[in-house]
Amino acid sequence: MNEGIAERYRALRRAIDGELLRCGRDPASLTLVGIAKGQPVERIAGAIEAGLSDLGENYLQEARRTFPLLPPVCKHFVGHLQTNKAKEVATAFDVVQSVDRAQAGAALSRAALEAGKALPVLMQLNVSPVERFGCPPEEAERLAEELRGLPGLRLDGIMAIGPLTADRDAILRAFSLAAKTLARVGGSTLSIGMSGDWREAVQAGSTMLRIGEALFGSRPAKEVAL
Repeated sequence: MNEGIAERYRALRRAIDGELLRCGRDPASLTLVGIAKGQPVERIAGAIEAGLSDLGENYLQEARRTFPLLPPVCKHFVGHLQTNKAKEVATAFDVVQSVDRAQAGAALSRAALEAGKALPVLMQLNVSPVERFGCPPEEAERLAEELRGLPGLRLDGIMAIGPLTADRDAILRAFSLAAKTLARVGGSTLSIGMSGDWREAVQAGSTMLRIGEALFGSRPAKEVAL
């Protein structure tokens, strides 16, 4: 199994690097975050052994199950951040990509201070009409200012989820809005692009892709929610 996952990782990375070069960008300018949600530990470990350095997880329950069994990686929380889970998220993860409101940021700030961490975070921006979570683009500057005022947190940039559509132009427009918003609020990380839309994300300037199925294959039918 690990040999198959290793080849999937290498093939995906080659494809991403090729798209970056086609756009006149340095392959080193983009981080690939493998989204482990519901995947077997052996499959995740195989990708890490092949070179994957950043791992994303949506659910604390999955993190509790998999993280102790894996080699060291940079661990990203990419799921919706509930304030009552902030302490455990701050302890278990190295980066939180989904801070979409001041209340969640404040809870995470308190938890990071208790853990003695300066926690890198991304502000989740809503650029899709069907996405439930995320800060509206017109409110991004206000939220960024509030997050930068919280001790224990370091706002590094923006995360956004593209619209669920086959319209590639609509996807590119949404990602371009995320990139323009990052230019307004400041930061170095633009986390946009998943398995079905990563090429548009690269074209829009993504510095971080969050890829699950295209790397690990299909997830088990039943996901574990928390």
